Amino acid sequence: MPWFKIDDAAHSHPKFMRAGNAALGLWLRCGSYSAQHLLEGFVPKDIVKPFKGTPAQVQKLIDAGLWHGAGHDCTRCPQPAGGYMIHDFFEGGRNTTRAQHEANKKGAAERAAKSRESRKRTVSGTESNNIQDTNGAENEPNPVRNAPAFSGSVAGQRGLSHRTPADGAALAQATSTPSQVLPTEVPPPPTPSSDTPDTALATTSGRGEVQPLIDAMAARQMNVSWSFQPADWLALRDAVRRVGVPALVDHAARAWTAAKNTPYSARYFLAGWTGLQDAPQYTGPRSLTAGPPSKTTSYLESMAAIADELRAGGQQ
Repeated sequence: MPWFKIDDAAHSHPKFMRAGNAALGLWLRCGSYSAQHLLEGFVPKDIVKPFKGTPAQVQKLIDAGLWHGAGHDCTRCPQPAGGYMIHDFFEGGRNTTRAQHEANKKGAAERAAKSRESRKRTVSGTESNNIQDTNGAENEPNPVRNAPAFSGSVAGQRGLSHRTPADGAALAQATSTPSQVLPTEVPPPPTPSSDTPDTALATTSGRGEVQPLIDAMAARQMNVSWSFQPADWLALRDAVRRVGVPALVDHAARAWTAAKNTPYSARYFLAGWTGLQDAPQYTGPRSLTAGPPSKTTSYLESMAAIADELRAGGQQ
């Protein structure tokens, strides 16, 4: 698309100063219209009125020397027919002619076509090389596959056997890449313990000892997903054994209430669960050790003695 270019010193040019801002607005709009439609500086009369131009503004542009009317005497600008001509529209190569614009447009199209063709050749050559490499790899002789299975008339008695690689061929070794351990909703079987001997592990499956905790959480309306790494399942199972399901559920209820957003996974509680210590065992009432009475006890005993004396005196 062509441009209507203006010199950066036009703001203080004497012609601009004489024309005034209102007429310059019309000059700018008509100039960009002429450039867009490749009119080479010609301004049709019928576009002046749609651009809110007035006869007085047109006359100011002509008097300032920015426009020419029909019959003008400027030797550098052509005579307009049915409109006006912008003075020195092509001065200094500031604006392009129709021929220059068409030539630039054609050159850009040719360059784009050459670029597309170059990319096609590059892609085609790459694909051709890939095909040749593949065919070469398929046609390459295999010393193990093409070697005779046996070198003698009696199979496997001497020389090569069908299980012996030929010279230069190495035995293929299976390699394994450790895969990433993903969370699962099914924990591993529990390890043997004093409570769960080896003989009882065969009947243990699914979520095992953690299932009572899952049921208790659901009963308290704390519905979360249960997806852990195998090691986390084992840590959670140990927490169940260590502190019991009620303690874990109470801890989760406090964390649930304090959470800013509703937890959606049981992993939210895992750190707290695994950090809980053993629940203290009840061993009965503690024995009181004999010692000197406290001040409170002594005071109460003295007050009781005074009360007894008062009651005794009243009865006499």
